[in-house]
Amino acid sequence: MKVTLIGIDLAKNVFQVCGINQAGKSVFNRALKRSQLMAFLFKYPDSIIAMEACSGSNYWGRELLTKGFEVRLIPPQHVKPFVKGNKNDRNDAFAICEAALRPNLTFVQPRTLEQTDMILAHRIRERNVENRTSLINQIRGLLNEYGVVIAQGKERLKLAIPELLENADSGLTEIARQHFQALLEEWKQVDRTIKNLEKNIKSQAKLNHQTNRLMGIKGVAEITATAAVAFAGNGAQYHNGRHFAANLGLVPREYSSGGKQKLGKITKRGNNYLRRLLVQGAWSIIRYVGNSTDRMSVWAKKLIERRGKHKAAVAVANKLARIIWSMLYNQTEYRAN
Repeated sequence: MKVTLIGIDLAKNVFQVCGINQAGKSVFNRALKRSQLMAFLFKYPDSIIAMEACSGSNYWGRELLTKGFEVRLIPPQHVKPFVKGNKNDRNDAFAICEAALRPNLTFVQPRTLEQTDMILAHRIRERNVENRTSLINQIRGLLNEYGVVIAQGKERLKLAIPELLENADSGLTEIARQHFQALLEEWKQVDRTIKNLEKNIKSQAKLNHQTNRLMGIKGVAEITATAAVAFAGNGAQYHNGRHFAANLGLVPREYSSGGKQKLGKITKRGNNYLRRLLVQGAWSIIRYVGNSTDRMSVWAKKLIERRGKHKAAVAVANKLARIIWSMLYNQTEYRAN
């Protein structure tokens, strides 16, 4: 029987490969070592290759595309409903095949090397920012054990620690001073790492024509522009701007039945990192909306008057997402007015 679609359950060294025919029947479902995979796939050059969008899928997707295969990367949440019986590699591989046959399913495009380089810096930076937040919270908690409470804001805390260490009446013991000095040095090192990563992101933004165009949008700077390009590419995998905004979780949650439509808060599905950046960009627009006369600010000001700042921030973030998609897909420049 002719194999029309092959589903691969990716792993580090041993992959589960399932092939099905036009009728959707399994022809084979076997484990292959990493070194055997490509040679095995060459036996079925006309088959579609389907994989979950997970670690390593972008690499294999790029490699298979260069070899002439049609590749479909499927978000993991769309594969899970098709797993029947117990969860194991055989059932997972067959579930990937079944999910890949769904007519209305949107597939993910493998990232290019340039996109991978961009997202690499973002992920390392995000981890360091989370580590810094955790470190700051720990410092505040430990200082509280000695009866020392500092006002909110990381800069205030950073300036206060040297003064506490020098002040003999601060209530800190000699051992505590040594530990807090070490924590301060660790904090400074994390700050230097984050700053270097941001410099790398900014340099990448300047060298990419797509990010240069996106930075013309009010509320979008280097970090947001590179994150958008790394995530969306040229935007071709999305039907329209609303589809892109929905993929970021910036559309209302719906619970409708019997002809009655009920809309709630935003879904918060998809890429929470890019969604957070767009919301931050929206707040930067809202903060200075009173002194701005561009079309986006005028629209945001009217929205604030009707719905309040918090709902307006989400609406502006949604509009930013739609503008970004339109510029990526249509290769156009931003027109502020």
